Amino acid sequence: MGRILAIDFGLKRTGLAVTDSLKIIANGLETVPTHTLISYLEIYFKKEVVDEVVIGMPKNLDNSDTDSTAGVRIFIKSFKKKFPEVPLHEHDERFTSKLAMQAMIAGGMSKKDRREKGNVDRVSATIILQSYMEASK
Repeated sequence: MGRILAIDFGLKRTGLAVTDSLKIIANGLETVPTHTLISYLEIYFKKEVVDEVVIGMPKNLDNSDTDSTAGVRIFIKSFKKKFPEVPLHEHDERFTSKLAMQAMIAGGMSKKDRREKGNVDRVSATIILQSYMEASK
């Protein structure tokens, strides 16, 4: 049984999260420089069975595109070209960064660790994945 992998795409850094093999629990995986994302995924897909991928789609409150949406769409095209056999789903990512910060505070993460942008990206990817799993039930 494979996993579900989530991507919180950013222009500089990208947060990744993954489920356990039973697809019950979402866990932060890694934060990688975005320019290395495709090669990171290539290596990861060789090591782990991934049944599907979910990517956060940035939208404004009125459902219009944000400044980041175009970059996500470009990445989606590259992903589908490189990994045509892996289903890729878009999922609304509104408020995930804010929720990630609240979760880190509630979890007792130090102010220094919360300032580390990679931690926010990884937690955001976990929130995207958890939200996708709940919506898919």
